[in-house]
Amino acid sequence: MTSASEGTWIARYWDPIQSKKPMKSLGEFRELPKNQRFTAAKQEAEKWFLHLGRGGQTGVYTVADACKDYVKNVLTAKGRKAADDASARFKNYVLDDQAFANIELTKLTPQIIEKWLDRVRLRPSTSGPNRGKLRSASTLNRDVTPFRAALNCAMEHGYISTDFAWRNKLKPIKNADTKRLLYLDKEQRKQLINVSAPDLKQFVEGLCKLPLRPGALASLVVRDFDPRLNVIQIPDDKGKAFRQLELPDSVAAIFLKTTEEQMPEAPIFRRENGKAWNKDSWKVAINDAVLAAGLPNGTTAYTLRHSTITDLVHAGVDLLTVAQISGTSVRMIEKHYGHLRSKVVKNALEHLND
Repeated sequence: MTSASEGTWIARYWDPIQSKKPMKSLGEFRELPKNQRFTAAKQEAEKWFLHLGRGGQTGVYTVADACKDYVKNVLTAKGRKAADDASARFKNYVLDDQAFANIELTKLTPQIIEKWLDRVRLRPSTSGPNRGKLRSASTLNRDVTPFRAALNCAMEHGYISTDFAWRNKLKPIKNADTKRLLYLDKEQRKQLINVSAPDLKQFVEGLCKLPLRPGALASLVVRDFDPRLNVIQIPDDKGKAFRQLELPDSVAAIFLKTTEEQMPEAPIFRRENGKAWNKDSWKVAINDAVLAAGLPNGTTAYTLRHSTITDLVHAGVDLLTVAQISGTSVRMIEKHYGHLRSKVVKNALEHLND
């Protein structure tokens, strides 16, 4: 307290392990009448003491700190791509909200989390088919998931001792990921390949022959393909473990053609300028091909993945194998494609009557 100020309330406690008295500034509480400031400061001090008593860390640790530390952890555990994705989401929906980003974790409440979430809901989507429109439930889930993980990570490291503030407010929206209903049969896929621009043709053909995510296919480089064994290795696919696929001759021929006399680091599927395809470039090119082929509105690169997975399930391939090939979980395959197994079940039951 000085002659020119009302003073700042502080809290201290004795740390017998370090033989220190850590201090925390509680604020001035200037918005309250003078006769209420001691009670308010006491309440804030007790919250801090409770946090410390549960094993919480000392010092100021904000929402922004939690996000930045989480990105570092993801970089170590999952690699650059996953870290960049989390960083971009934090930058767009957490760190740009300075008042929210600067809140100490120990001061978060369910009401603060709910108000932040309401602001995110009202912000239009910046990409995809809903660009400029309100975010879909599935998009909101994808944006919120890394933030929830960052808060959980901070709690694990002792910066906050309870998840009460976000436990219920940041739960994923149920049934947000609806089934992909748009399916292209083999003839429609052939038509799409035929009308594609020369540099797009091989990329689209790869998507039609393999149930990989477009990003995983686009990230493959020449050294990922072994022409002696017709095997491709897939090192980068949404954080999934490294895996290999042995290709049939008809599919291997595509890779043999595009990797011939290329440097090991060259993209297997290249644009006309020699660079790898990415989400921004294939969206426009595939949309042009879809229009030229007269295919249903809404056909995207992911429609091809969905169509190839559908064919595998219809063919009777067991769901574990389908999941391993496509780089996802059996639970997700069952959720989105389990209903397609009815024909396989019918054929199996017919064998019982042979």
